[in-house]
Amino acid sequence: MILVCAEGEIADGTAVRVENGGHPIAVFNVDGELFAIDDTCTHQDASLADGWLDGCTVECPLHASCFDLRTGKPTGPPAKVAVRTHDIVVQDGQVYVVVAVAA
Repeated sequence: MILVCAEGEIADGTAVRVENGGHPIAVFNVDGELFAIDDTCTHQDASLADGWLDGCTVECPLHASCFDLRTGKPTGPPAKVAVRTHDIVVQDGQVYVVVAVAA
């Protein structure tokens, strides 16, 4: 597990980026629910944590590819490949990401 931050530190409608051995992960807060996905857009090298949230969808800031935070699947072009999703665990007031095994 990777420590992200203390519970409540990620404001609603925002994201934070955490490092994972050269494979960053973005953690989003959507109406109090936390989601974690690989931070790099599968279309081109751009940080999804820097993108725009619309409900459970994040739009890449580079070419407007959209990804569903619940599934990682792209919901709009130009991206065609999903990003990996990760589980979130809140334990003892701390938020952790449980990194998914590579597909």
